Amino acid sequence: MDVTQAAGITFRHNDGSSGQKYYLEPTGAGAASFDYDNDGDLDIYFVNGANLPGATSATPPRNALYRNNSDGTFTDVTDIAGVGDTKYGFGCCVGDYDDDGYQDLYITNFEANVLYHNNGDGTFSDVTGIAGVGDERWGSNCAFADYDNDGDLDLFVSNYVVFDLNKNPKCSSRGIRVYCGPESYEGVPDILYRNDGDGTFTDVTESAGLYNAGKGFGAVWGDYDNDGDLDLFVANDTTPNFLYRNNSDGTFTEMAMMAGVALSESGMAFNGMGADFVDYDNDGYLDIIVTNFQDQTTSLYRNTHDGFFFDVTFTSGIGEQTLPYLEWGVDLVDFDNDGDLDIFTANGHVDGNIEQFDPIGTYNQQNQLFLNNGDGTFSDISNMAGSGLLIKQVSRGAAFGDYDNDGDMDILVTNVNQPPNLLRNNGGNKNNWLMIKTVGVKSNRDGIGARITVSAGGKMQIREIRSGSSFLCQSDMRAFIGLGKADKVDFVKIRWPSGIVEKIENVKANQIITVVEGQATNKF
Repeated sequence: MDVTQAAGITFRHNDGSSGQKYYLEPTGAGAASFDYDNDGDLDIYFVNGANLPGATSATPPRNALYRNNSDGTFTDVTDIAGVGDTKYGFGCCVGDYDDDGYQDLYITNFEANVLYHNNGDGTFSDVTGIAGVGDERWGSNCAFADYDNDGDLDLFVSNYVVFDLNKNPKCSSRGIRVYCGPESYEGVPDILYRNDGDGTFTDVTESAGLYNAGKGFGAVWGDYDNDGDLDLFVANDTTPNFLYRNNSDGTFTEMAMMAGVALSESGMAFNGMGADFVDYDNDGYLDIIVTNFQDQTTSLYRNTHDGFFFDVTFTSGIGEQTLPYLEWGVDLVDFDNDGDLDIFTANGHVDGNIEQFDPIGTYNQQNQLFLNNGDGTFSDISNMAGSGLLIKQVSRGAAFGDYDNDGDMDILVTNVNQPPNLLRNNGGNKNNWLMIKTVGVKSNRDGIGARITVSAGGKMQIREIRSGSSFLCQSDMRAFIGLGKADKVDFVKIRWPSGIVEKIENVKANQIITVVEGQATNKF
């Protein structure tokens, strides 16, 4: 159910367009779901565009922060918090980079990126210059992670292409003006910042082995080879994807082509958009999902446990169903709490006049929900999942979290030049569940990178605490586990980034628990 208006959310995205078809316009922007004031409820931060040359908007667009009132409504606190950035924004991610107990906020822009430090009193300070993270290339996705396991959060930013507002090429299809595609622009390297532990960061992109030019969008950290450190996947737009294996010495090796995730099953470099590391088949290894352009399908790569992946897009049942859509935000979330991860994608085209030159294309598109059948296949239930899934918008980002703390996962969708959609889940909590918040002590404060294993009802599930993922968005950092009919969890095992492993046994279902590193029942 769409509860955006009832929740008091009045934000509306503005791409700043003036009819010149600047390449920035159709990308849209993301949002972050995070608890900035530590009151136990998810708040929401929206990223916005800015006026482009020729735009006549009287009120310049800006970003916005909404505080959760704990009663199903939100209040705009942008001015109080001091986070109304007015640059042309795209993505955002969250992480407590200084380990002070309050989550900080990073925003990617067409202009200089911004780092807001959470002051712990409801306000933020712009510390971009002090921290040294104001890269001025076109930033898209971002994600905090402790890649070197030194106890503080580092930062990865995927960069897109070189674009100059003063050099705006004109492209057409069947004689009709359209946005130029990514092929018209040069890709640029992404950037990795190492946290120096004193409030500043150092660019280590080249020395770490990540200085490869792509056209980066979705970026996600995850331990795909189960060796205890975080690897990195980057979805690229018309260039091969990147999969960086962490060598545990501060460097990475690019493995995408060898691992089978650089290209599609047909050997083509797709238009990669959103991405996530997930264990969709509950075999203890992280798989990869990537959204792509219309007529390309969403790609699902199954981890084969030996450093390689196998493209199961069509055998899983999502290939044919995703072909007609241009898909962006994505994640696998257990929406019905049955212990299997389902797929949600946010869809929408880039050209507002697509119907004039493409007989099957549509600008506004329906988002999709695929139910995990528990046997490696999925079923498209978009038309049976309630009114919230029947909406047709020009969607981009998707962030996931339990906004009302009622035991099922809700969805926040961002849309181009439209209000967002806050979709409340009304049925998932008919099954049992458990939500876990991690607090690091020796590890980073958020516990980002922690591997959680849950055993309940004869089923084993894994989750990893992470920043970023999807497309331009930050989702609820708490680990959510659907338990089906199991009324208790046999054990929760946490492998912290520090290497500490702890186990908690006989945990009652249907509650939110906080686990502090070093304070669990059993230690290994």
